[in-house]
Amino acid sequence: MGHPPEQKQATHERILEAAGVLIRRQGFSGTSVEHVMRAAGLTVGGFYAHFGSKQALLIETLTRLMGRRREEWFQGLEDLRGAEWLSHIVRRYLSRAHRDAEVPACVMPAALSDVVRGEPALKETLSQQVELMVEGIAANLSGDARASARERALATYALCIGTLSLARATAGTPLSDELLMAARRASVLLAETTEPQS
Repeated sequence: MGHPPEQKQATHERILEAAGVLIRRQGFSGTSVEHVMRAAGLTVGGFYAHFGSKQALLIETLTRLMGRRREEWFQGLEDLRGAEWLSHIVRRYLSRAHRDAEVPACVMPAALSDVVRGEPALKETLSQQVELMVEGIAANLSGDARASARERALATYALCIGTLSLARATAGTPLSDELLMAARRASVLLAETTEPQS
C-alpha cells in the first residue's frame, strides 16, 4: 500500500532539505545519494520513489536553493533603488558572516565547479536561475550610455559570486578580508550613472 500524498511530499521535502545542506557544504560531487538519504533519516532504497536520478535531485535542489537565496537577498529593500539598493545587497552577500557560515546561504561557491563538469540539463538549470537573479538586480538599477541596467546587474552578480568564492578559499588569511572590502567598494561604481555627454 502506498503512502498518502502528504506523507510522500513531506518526505520529498526532507530529502531536498538534507541535499541543500550537504551541497552547500561540499558541492555536488562531494554529496552522494547515500549521504543525502542518511542525513534525511531515510534508507537509500527509498530515493528512487522521489527522484529518477542524482541529477534530478541536483536540479531540483539547485532551483530551490537559488529561489530561496533570491528572496532572502532582496528582502526588505523594496523602498530602495539604484546605488543605495545595490550597496545593501552587496554588503549582505559579501560579509564575513556569510563567508564563514558552516552552511553558506548561497550554493554557488560550492557548486560552480561541479556544474562546469555537469550534464547540459544541470547547466541549463543554473543558467535559468542566474537569469532570474540578474533580472531581479537589473530591475533596481538604471542604465546609461556606458552600461545598461542588465550589464550592471550581470557585473554585480559575477563580482559577488567570484569574490565570495575567493574569500572562502582564502579564509583565515588577510587577503580574504581584503577581497570582501575591495569588492564592496568597487560595487558602488557599478550603480553609478552619468548623463550622456552632449
